[in-house]
Amino acid sequence: MKRCVRWLKPLPLRPRDTVQVVAPAGPFEQAPFEAGLRILSERYAPVVRPDIGASHRYLAGDDARRQEELSQAFLDRATRAIFCARGGYGSSRLLPELPLDKAGPVAFTGFSDLTSIHCALQALHRVSFHAPVLTQLGRQSTQVHEYFFRLLESAEAPPPLTGNATYVPGTAEGVLVGGNLSVFSRLLGTPYMPPLDGAVLLLEDVTERPYRIDRMWTHLRLAGVFSRVRGIVLGDFTACEEKDANYSSADVLRELARDAKVPCAAGFPIGHGAINYPVALGTRVRLDADAARLTFLEGAVSPG
Repeated sequence: MKRCVRWLKPLPLRPRDTVQVVAPAGPFEQAPFEAGLRILSERYAPVVRPDIGASHRYLAGDDARRQEELSQAFLDRATRAIFCARGGYGSSRLLPELPLDKAGPVAFTGFSDLTSIHCALQALHRVSFHAPVLTQLGRQSTQVHEYFFRLLESAEAPPPLTGNATYVPGTAEGVLVGGNLSVFSRLLGTPYMPPLDGAVLLLEDVTERPYRIDRMWTHLRLAGVFSRVRGIVLGDFTACEEKDANYSSADVLRELARDAKVPCAAGFPIGHGAINYPVALGTRVRLDADAARLTFLEGAVSPG
């Protein structure tokens, strides 16, 4: 008999709860950061370190600064959630020293480069939130903000999300894992790859030309990823077109998905596009690829 693994959900947030804002990856522009921080401050009580705006080459400060900031946020029992300033690059450099196994039931949020931290949390069977970073939050609609806050605060399953294309028909149920294709593919062979057997895999990306998408997808195929998952959810692949090509990134993804031979739907408003709906990784979902619909079978937080 197959043993059912119980995933650890964070505690639900409440208005005015203490939350931490961190920058574990790349440096950020101040104006969009402040716009996102204003929205966050209307709901919660964010704590921001004075050195969060540090910059070291392509990183938000050196590894020691970012490591200390993020580790303290995970270990602070008064903190109910962690919000990331920006993606970019750099969070994977911190993985070996992060005390994720000692963290309390805190809600970690972010996407893009933060996929590395999501995957490390999923490897420990912890639920986390693939969601807008602060520099993106200010550009999101009120509807996305409300969906985000509901996801963080309510133990009920959130409303389903709809894509715009069926690549491979069929239905699949499983735990939602994944995130950014580039980051996810680079975790193969590391201890930070999430459990894949029976999972539904979410993938999205930005500014990756079609041949690079093909190369990363083929890497996953050769590693046996698509023989283990039950379904594939494709979010936005933003600015991924080849100039003057007679094919699109969607053409390439459709062909790759058909070769994977598991239910797959595309065009979900998740990722680097104008709309980035948050989803809870580590929760059970049902993918109806024929209807391009992703239904959430449970809430993202514990009952409290």
